[in-house]
Amino acid sequence: MAEAHWYVVHTYSGYENKVKVDIEKTIENRKLQDQILEVSVPLQEVEEMKNGQRKSSMKKMFPGYVLLYMIMNDDTWYVVRNTRGVTGFVGPGSKPVPLTEEEMANLGIKNNGLVIDFEVGDTIKVIRGVWEDTIGVIQSIDIQKRIITINVDMFGRETPVELNFTDVKKM
Repeated sequence: MAEAHWYVVHTYSGYENKVKVDIEKTIENRKLQDQILEVSVPLQEVEEMKNGQRKSSMKKMFPGYVLLYMIMNDDTWYVVRNTRGVTGFVGPGSKPVPLTEEEMANLGIKNNGLVIDFEVGDTIKVIRGVWEDTIGVIQSIDIQKRIITINVDMFGRETPVELNFTDVKKM
């Protein structure tokens, strides 16, 4: 499977939030949650002096741009490119170029070097929450969402249950 990267999309000025909402709706409608993982309009807190009083407000860091954490393929490219208000991906020609680790660090986007010590097929014990003290075998791991799925026996049936990484420990 391809790896997800951060991409920058150019939008009409003032349409950043509308583009974000429209892309998120399209992701839900077309069930692309596993391909377009995050849509972001970076904001920063700014303090201003108005009428002799200090006020703080949130301003867009990059007016006219939206950041996307996604797996680039024909479907995701088409969805983003054909969203109302999007003028195109940032990059030379028609080929989008992902942000480098250095560029992401400069923008304040941290690639959290999450290290997990379990994998699919490992036996784990739930240490917190509703399923505390339950033992199960990992069926799937979603690193972006920080969720693992195990099967739990409920009423004589195997039922998948999603748990946070922090709620389990390896046996």
